[in-house]
Amino acid sequence: MAFVQQQTRCLASFPVPPVRRSRVLYVALWIICCLPCSTALSGAAQSLQPDLQTDLQTAYQQAAASSPMVAQARAALDADLAGRPLARAALLPHLNGFASGGMNTAYVTGFGPQAISTGYHSDVFSASLTESIFNGQALSALKLSDSRIQASAAALAYAQQLVALETAQTYFSVLQAQANERVARQQVDLLQSIQNQTKASLDVGAGDIITVQEAQAQLDAAKADLIGATNAVAIARDQLERLTHHAEGALRDVTSLQAMAPQPDAVAPWIDSALKNQPLLKQAQATLKVSDEQVQFARRARWPTLSLSGVGQHAAGTLLPPLAINQAGASLNLSIPIYEGGGTRAGIHQAEALSRASQASLANLQDQVRLDTQTAFLALQNSVAQYQATQQSVASAKVSLEGTRKGYEIGSRSIIDLLTATTSYAAAQRNYYLALYTQLVARTQLKAAAGVLTPLDIQALNTLLDSTP
Repeated sequence: MAFVQQQTRCLASFPVPPVRRSRVLYVALWIICCLPCSTALSGAAQSLQPDLQTDLQTAYQQAAASSPMVAQARAALDADLAGRPLARAALLPHLNGFASGGMNTAYVTGFGPQAISTGYHSDVFSASLTESIFNGQALSALKLSDSRIQASAAALAYAQQLVALETAQTYFSVLQAQANERVARQQVDLLQSIQNQTKASLDVGAGDIITVQEAQAQLDAAKADLIGATNAVAIARDQLERLTHHAEGALRDVTSLQAMAPQPDAVAPWIDSALKNQPLLKQAQATLKVSDEQVQFARRARWPTLSLSGVGQHAAGTLLPPLAINQAGASLNLSIPIYEGGGTRAGIHQAEALSRASQASLANLQDQVRLDTQTAFLALQNSVAQYQATQQSVASAKVSLEGTRKGYEIGSRSIIDLLTATTSYAAAQRNYYLALYTQLVARTQLKAAAGVLTPLDIQALNTLLDSTP
C-alpha cells in the first residue's frame, strides 16, 4: 500500500479485515484506516459554508489594513516627514507684521503760564523681514530630519513584514490545532470502540478486568487530550481574529505540498541579503546617522550665525505738533556665542555618548540578524527532512497497526498491544501535521529574517490552499 502525499486524500488505506472478534472492533479499525488525519476533511467540511471561508491572503489583507503596529509606524513616518519643512523653515525668510492704535491723554506744563491738557490719537504700523545667511545648526537640523525619515520608513517596512510573518504563523497554527483536534476525536472514537469490545469480551468470559481497566485508562487520557485540543483550537482562532480584527470563518487548508528547501541552498547569500535588506537593520543604521547628526548639531552651537534684517515703520499721531513718521532700514546681524553656562559642552558630551550607544546597538543587531538568518536557514532545511520523515512514520505506524490488528485476530497479540499501536499511530499523525505546517512557516521565517518577505510570498502560500468553493 502506497503512502499518498496529497493532503486531500487519506494518508494510507488497507483492506478491511474479516470480522473475527466483533462488529464493534471491525468498525473501529475501519475508522482509523479510512478516516486518518487529513487536511482535506476540514476543507470538505468548510466548503459547506463557502461564504464563511477565509484563506491566508484574505487574513493577511485584513491584518495589514487593521494592524495598530503598522498604523503607529505610518503615523510616526508622517510626523517625521512633516519635520523636514519644519527644519527647513529656519533657513527661509521670516516676515512679521505689527500694528497698534490707541487714544492718549496728556497734561503738559512748562510751555506757558497755563497747563495744557489734551487728548490725541496714535497709530503705529511696521513690518520686519529676517533672512538667515549662515546658520550651522539649522543645516544640521535639516540633515537630522532626513535621517529620521529614513529610520521611520525602515520601521514601517519592518512592521509590514512582521504582520505578514505573524499572519502566516497564526493562520497555520489554527490549521495545526484543528488537525490535532481531528486526530484526538478519531482517537477517542476508536478507543471507545475498543473499550466496548473489552467489556463485551469480559461479559462472555473471554476477557479480564485488567484489560478493561487499561482500555478505560487510555480512553480517559484520550478524552482529556481531546478537551485540550479543542481549547487549543479556540485559542488559536482567537489569536488570528485578534491579528485580523475580523470574525473569521472556516479556514482553507493545504491541498498538496512539495517540501521546499532554501533557494539558494547556501546560508551565505541569505546572510548577505539580511545585512542589506533587513528593515530592522536599516532602521538601526538610520538611527546611528541621527545620532551622528545630533553630535554635529550640538557642536555647531558654538558657531556664529549671520542674518540679514529689514524693517519698515509708519507712526502717526504725536502730541505737539501732529506728525507722521515713515522709516525703513536694514541691518546685517552677527551673533557669536561666547559662554552659555557650560550647556554647549555638556550637550556635545551627551550627543557623543548617545552616538556611541547607537553604534554599539547597531553592531549587536548585526550579530543578531546573522544568527537569526542562520537559524531560519537551518530550520527550513530541517523542516524538509522532518516532513519527509513524518510521512514515512505515518505509513510505518499504519503498517504496524494493521499487523497488530491481524495478530489480535489470531490471538498472537493482546488488546494492550492494539491500544499501544493505536496510540502510536495517532502520535505519528500529530507529528506529521506539525512537520507539515512547520515547513510552510519556515519558508516565511527565512524570508523575513533576510528582509525580503513580501505580499507576493503570502500569495504564493495561498495558492497551496484548497480553493474549492
